[in-house]
Amino acid sequence: MSTQANIDTIRRFKVGTMNVEVYPSRESMGAAAARATAEAMTQLALSQDMMGVIFATGASQLATLDALTKIDGLPWSKVSGFHLDEYVALPIEHLASFRGYLRKNLTDKVPIGTFNEVDGTAADLDEVCRSYAEKLRAANPQLCLLGIGENGHLAFNDPPVADFNDPLDVKVVKLDEACRIQQTAEGWFKTANDVPERAVTLTIPTMLRVPKLIVSVPGTRKAGIMRRSLTEEISTACPATILRTHPDVTIYLDNDSASELADFLPSY
Repeated sequence: MSTQANIDTIRRFKVGTMNVEVYPSRESMGAAAARATAEAMTQLALSQDMMGVIFATGASQLATLDALTKIDGLPWSKVSGFHLDEYVALPIEHLASFRGYLRKNLTDKVPIGTFNEVDGTAADLDEVCRSYAEKLRAANPQLCLLGIGENGHLAFNDPPVADFNDPLDVKVVKLDEACRIQQTAEGWFKTANDVPERAVTLTIPTMLRVPKLIVSVPGTRKAGIMRRSLTEEISTACPATILRTHPDVTIYLDNDSASELADFLPSY
């Protein structure tokens, strides 16, 4: 088979209940995740006047959101949007603000019905968590976009604070060193010391309650954690391992993030 044919091949496999799809590039991966998101939104719109959708942020989501916002005819007016997390005390004008990110990459581009932002600058963070949890419960999200951190975190549930049986839906957490280093390496902050120490995050049970998960994980820096996520014992030492138990989750990778998965990948 020719080299070009190899490059163009999409490879698929399963680990537990988790579907994994590998695409040639970050752009083709993002387009595939966007198509899956669009199809899910279109189906949900047939039976719901308003549908809760949770959106992820960060470098891993840029290709997916770019492709998604360019798809014509989606039922955006029926979407009640949420996001996964937000830094504490970071102004919305800061490059790394997830509220600012989602305005720039999502809500300023499409006519979304409503979008519920997490205000990490609020004085009463306990109230922020409580009220956001109430809104989530009321919206009953059916679709959630995710990424996986270099330490295996889901949202900002780093290994030291991740809890698969968390009694809370939304909480304030302390970010670990690996997470803060990742945010710096991706260019959101000048140094790790500039990264806020705390964030508001949806907990792992909150995400796992959502019936459909679409997970975008591109880039060489994610190769090691993808290996761990598929092979390690399911535990909070690598929170992303819990995704192997979800009934409807698809992980979208590019060739870079799948570079340590040769033994899982089907032959061309």
